[in-house]
Amino acid sequence: MKRFFRDAEHLFRPVLIFIVGAAIFLLVRHAVVPKAFGQYGHYRPLALEINRQKPLAFAGKAQCALCHDDEAKALAAGKHVRVACEACHGPLARHAEDPAALQPELPNVATLCVRCHQQDAAKPPNFPQVVSVEHSGGVVCNTCHQPHNPHI
Repeated sequence: MKRFFRDAEHLFRPVLIFIVGAAIFLLVRHAVVPKAFGQYGHYRPLALEINRQKPLAFAGKAQCALCHDDEAKALAAGKHVRVACEACHGPLARHAEDPAALQPELPNVATLCVRCHQQDAAKPPNFPQVVSVEHSGGVVCNTCHQPHNPHI
């Protein structure tokens, strides 16, 4: 036993370094990690409050339908019924509040439609997919298809 304590100095140094390192880690963690972290798992609760402070960007399909009744009816009758208006036309809350404040640009259908409908093996087989170059021959989609109801 005497020999253990006499030669134990080389054991105390690594233990002391480990304890000091753990203390530094805990101090840094306490300073960096928000107080509410862990309250909802790995979710930062203050993120909701921060997001609430930002201005709204999207108006929503119901707001668009108030002024754009014909497009809303065509959309409701078509295959794109579950696609939000602003998925194609961009965020338009400012336009809904004051139509003169923001004039939305019509989307470029040559690139917009292929975003969803370009053939891709990762998409479900029942989802409408095309090889756009072969399908259109270089003609833009809305020459033959009405975007709000593509089968018209």
